[in-house]
Amino acid sequence: MKYISFLIKPASSACDMRCSYCFYRDVADHRAHAVRERMSAETVRALVDRALALGDDAQVTFAFQGGEPTLAGLDFFRDFTGYVDERRTNQNVSYALQTNAHTITPEWAEFFREHAFLVGVSVDAYRELHDGLRKDIALGPTHARVMESVRMLREAGVDFNVLTVLSAQLARHPQRVFKFYQREKIDYVQLIPCLAGFDGEGAEYALTPRAFFSFYRAFFDLWLREVQAGHVISVGLFDNVMQLSLGQYPQACGMLGRCAPQFVVESNGDVYPCDFYALDEYRCGNVREDSLEDMASCEAMRTFLAEPRRPCAACADCPFEGICHRNCKRLNASYYDDEYCGYRAFLEHAYEPLARVARMLVSR
Repeated sequence: MKYISFLIKPASSACDMRCSYCFYRDVADHRAHAVRERMSAETVRALVDRALALGDDAQVTFAFQGGEPTLAGLDFFRDFTGYVDERRTNQNVSYALQTNAHTITPEWAEFFREHAFLVGVSVDAYRELHDGLRKDIALGPTHARVMESVRMLREAGVDFNVLTVLSAQLARHPQRVFKFYQREKIDYVQLIPCLAGFDGEGAEYALTPRAFFSFYRAFFDLWLREVQAGHVISVGLFDNVMQLSLGQYPQACGMLGRCAPQFVVESNGDVYPCDFYALDEYRCGNVREDSLEDMASCEAMRTFLAEPRRPCAACADCPFEGICHRNCKRLNASYYDDEYCGYRAFLEHAYEPLARVARMLVSR
């Protein structure tokens, strides 16, 4: 059985919000030529045909991100899923979409439910922080509108999780962040470290290794207390560490210090190996012109996969080096610097309790 996942940018970096720390806008700005068009029907057909050609028993995930993917329009997604239904035989196809949820309507929510989309909603926890960092194009607040979208998704029976950007600003308030999740009954959370741009833009929002540990130490203690009370909240980092403690591969790419080939598909069909590195030097080909096999083995992909991680002074005597190997080469800027490893400090604090929780959950 073959498994493949595509991360699709149907509207490229276009967005109807102006978040202070947007990483994909920075990525797009570092390409020689902007990609502005919506993904064409020709590109959709080429992508779907190549994916389904892997075999009748293939497992295929089509995940949509941006920018803001819903700017491609609901008709785009209806056509996409319609073409998949027309062409598929016995393949297992699943869908996911990450959205700022600024313009979600009941019609969108019903579509997501009908096609079993897993929807990620970007919310930077409580209103004051979110509205300070995630503004609309008129630089107005967006938190109330996003939470209304969360309500619509719930009422429609859509599976969703919340993605929160762990910025330097948010990292100062772990208690408020945790209470927000409790109050809103959000049980599936991804906290993504905020990164500075390739040229250092937005460094004031970037998460430092010491802020990483400070936040996660307090947040973990609150989480563990909740677990002991019988309520388990799924938190991305904790889930991955628990998988590692059980000898399983983590779900997050790069946590073991090596990259896996990915297929990030821009709206013009260009393919890149990683969402963080959708740059000209890593372009692997185009879905309308190149086979998946050729793109997976091309020089740009090989170069990307072979690139080393930054050195970390804490590795030499670290008991967790075997489940880290300097982690993701882009995200590790938030984990360690020349003098300190916040990820090691977190694991020294939380690994054993997480391993116990993992064994408890398995025994259930």
